[in-house]
Amino acid sequence: MKPITAIALSGGVDSLVAASLLKAQGHEVIGVHFFTGYETGAALPAPAAARESAETLAADLSAQLALPVEIVDCTREFKRCVVDYFTRSYAAGQTPNPCLACNPAIKFGVLLQYARERGASHLATGHYARVLADGSGGFKLLKGLDPLKEQSYFLARLTSEQLAQACFPLGAMTKNDVLRLARVNGLVPIRGGESQDVCFIREGSYAGFLAAQRGFSSRPGDIVDTRGKVLGTHRGLHRFTLGQRRGINCPAPEPFYVVRIERRRNRLVVGTKSDLFTGSCRVEAINWIAPPPLATLRAHTRVRYRHRGAAATLTPLDAGSAAVAFDTPQSAVTPGQGAVFYADEEVLGGGWIADPAPVA
Repeated sequence: MKPITAIALSGGVDSLVAASLLKAQGHEVIGVHFFTGYETGAALPAPAAARESAETLAADLSAQLALPVEIVDCTREFKRCVVDYFTRSYAAGQTPNPCLACNPAIKFGVLLQYARERGASHLATGHYARVLADGSGGFKLLKGLDPLKEQSYFLARLTSEQLAQACFPLGAMTKNDVLRLARVNGLVPIRGGESQDVCFIREGSYAGFLAAQRGFSSRPGDIVDTRGKVLGTHRGLHRFTLGQRRGINCPAPEPFYVVRIERRRNRLVVGTKSDLFTGSCRVEAINWIAPPPLATLRAHTRVRYRHRGAAATLTPLDAGSAAVAFDTPQSAVTPGQGAVFYADEEVLGGGWIADPAPVA
């Protein structure tokens, strides 16, 4: 009997092609499509409408791929693990990264568990990343080969156990390869465009979405420069993130950028572009895929998805946190975002940025 591989299908071209590749390689494949309740674009979940949309989408995917596609209701878990986390982070003056929370909790948490209950040995997704057995029973996470598309950053919080059950058919492909295969096989994405960083905010602004969440509150406060001089008034700290230029609305000879968010004092601190640079930061709640370092470690560190990464020295503080000292100061190292550590192509681990230190 062939082993069963489940494939998470979003309706986009990447997961469609990944499923087609698995079938061509002789896998017995079942499709799973999950809905979160936020597909309607509303700030609050609408499970009934989301299910109806999911059923239509699953039927289309099943017809295109000639395989069964099952629906998984993730509304409760998505609200708790992703949306509530997103809301708490902004309430604390941080900038969250929902994908880093979603992948271990939802795709390789809820969805993987469902797949295993259906008899699948692995869950595949359309991520551009690679998994490699390390020869001693563990598994490594590697960058995808397409430098413009690779998505290992978003998977850095998967455990070795989750990686052992993960499959990424597109890891050695480029986006152009995928688009070509889609055309050759007549695969038509139901959801066009690239996946969004914040998939559950489809309409309106972050500020409007947050304002609708239960228990979330904000109030106006001072906008100050780096010396503490009051320049104006903000309408809520949740409207800003480090490095932001738009929306400050304080006239000056040169543009102001957000350089710090002081939640306790409800102050937005702004400065010039040079004030954004940071020489070091602390990273907390690190998920180590490689063995945790016992001494200082050299690593390439990415502080956001589109960051090219920077050479740095990591000093372990305890099993789950480390001090990161960059060789060259980096701009907009943002509390709440993910810091992901690399050794060449291998992802060593990743955690949450806290307390960036300004350049003296």
